[in-house]
Amino acid sequence: MKRYIKFLILVITIIALDLFTKSLAVKYLSSGNITVIPNFLDFTLVWNRGAAFGILAEAPETVRVLILIVASSIAAVITMGYAFAKRKTLTNWEFYSLALIAGGALGNLYDRIFIGSVRDFIDVYIKEYHWPAFNIADASISTGIAVFIFYELFLRKKREKSVQLD
Repeated sequence: MKRYIKFLILVITIIALDLFTKSLAVKYLSSGNITVIPNFLDFTLVWNRGAAFGILAEAPETVRVLILIVASSIAAVITMGYAFAKRKTLTNWEFYSLALIAGGALGNLYDRIFIGSVRDFIDVYIKEYHWPAFNIADASISTGIAVFIFYELFLRKKREKSVQLD
């Protein structure tokens, strides 16, 4: 159970950091963007009514809200439930990558439920080519997924081989 408490602490930390940075973005970026690294990184407030990369942003309000809130809720519940059920057998790589995913999902879910759209503010670009704006929750989800996939593809087999040799 101590391990799952650490999981929850990471989830809560991600949610808190995400909501805090989003509130700063609304406070300081409503009147315009801030260039952090010219031709590469700006902080720009974007209200994302859709999913990742603005998917479903133009869908009818009831369909969009229902799909996004239900999908985010299911993702968070499944991720947290799976981590709890497998807390004794998952590696740290797997376990904490799930915490990153859950924390990010819950951070964006808060925005969808209480604000009606997700506050994005990190704008990475090279000249006129912009990656879609994102936030700490998005970065957490992406990092969690990348770590989980990296572990499954490259480290799991090494771990299984070393366990078999013992």
